Amino acid sequence: MAELLKHMYNPQFFERLNAVLIETVPMFDERRFIFKVFDRTWPDLELKQRTRQITIALHEFMPSEFPEAAKVVTSISRSIQSREKKEQSYPFIFLPDYIELYGLENFDESMKAIEEITKLVSAEFAIRQFILKYPDAAMKQMRLWSKHKNPAVRRLASEGCRPRLPWSQELTMFRKDPSPILPILENLKTDPSEYVRRSVANNLNDIAKDNPSLVIKTARRWKSDSQETKWIIRHGCRTLLKKGVEEALRMHGFKTDRRCTVDHLNVSKTVRIGDYLAFDFVFRNLEKRSEQFRIEYVVHYLTSTGKISPKVFKIGEYNIEATSSVSISRRQSFKNFTTRKHYKGKHTLTILINGKPKARQDFEVG
Repeated sequence: MAELLKHMYNPQFFERLNAVLIETVPMFDERRFIFKVFDRTWPDLELKQRTRQITIALHEFMPSEFPEAAKVVTSISRSIQSREKKEQSYPFIFLPDYIELYGLENFDESMKAIEEITKLVSAEFAIRQFILKYPDAAMKQMRLWSKHKNPAVRRLASEGCRPRLPWSQELTMFRKDPSPILPILENLKTDPSEYVRRSVANNLNDIAKDNPSLVIKTARRWKSDSQETKWIIRHGCRTLLKKGVEEALRMHGFKTDRRCTVDHLNVSKTVRIGDYLAFDFVFRNLEKRSEQFRIEYVVHYLTSTGKISPKVFKIGEYNIEATSSVSISRRQSFKNFTTRKHYKGKHTLTILINGKPKARQDFEVG
């Protein structure tokens, strides 16, 4: 079983951290700091709570005026970068958290600190509070960062303004009107860094959930011979493709009116919770020329309230010759996870071809 991420804050980590804090924080008291972090509440705290506890403990030893404290936090970040010799080290997430918690009233100093800290650990969560409080000034700063020489800073320009960034507060104003985001994505659509391009695609995908037509329009405008930009467009449209949005499917070469069949769908009649559902079928292209097909399946899960919750899973994308067929078999896990719990009762599996249901079969979860 994988170790919980919150356990990254272990004695070895604090040994490394304290060596830096002793050098960079005036009047730092290592013993008092450790006692403040590892108080009696620590064992019951989850990851984000532990991060915040470290932030608050560190604050006791920092200068009382934030502009001076921001300089110290920046020095801590630079020192860690020089010692660790690696980019994007998540355990130091309490550094941008410090800026978020204590620097909200000091915009300029906070922006300078975030620009440096994000080279060590992404400030994508911290920047969102500044976007909410200072939307125009913060987005102006993000546009500047989108042209920064450092890829971590350029990525922050995109990742920090994602409307639906996981594990963070949604930017509801950008769900309604994402237009302030688009100039940033325009600047980054041909970025040389995959790290940045993946963020651009994820931002597009967030926008697509509330503004699908805008993303389709943007994707059409971005169409080019660049393989990197093509990947951004495809990945940024993944939700639209999963939803079977016809315009998105056609834009990517999947015509929804192609003649085809799904034959001999065999699905396990029953599956135990914790086991795997097995299924197989034969897909046939009935057209007289080769065609592109996107093949997916939907599991219609039974919920605790007796309702049905469908989830789409991609099998693959195939170029299938005229009147040819392909045999496909898959297994779907029914193990319980924190993100999905399974319930006994009738479920359904549906095969989708280019977003259209072609065959379905019921099965029992017991």
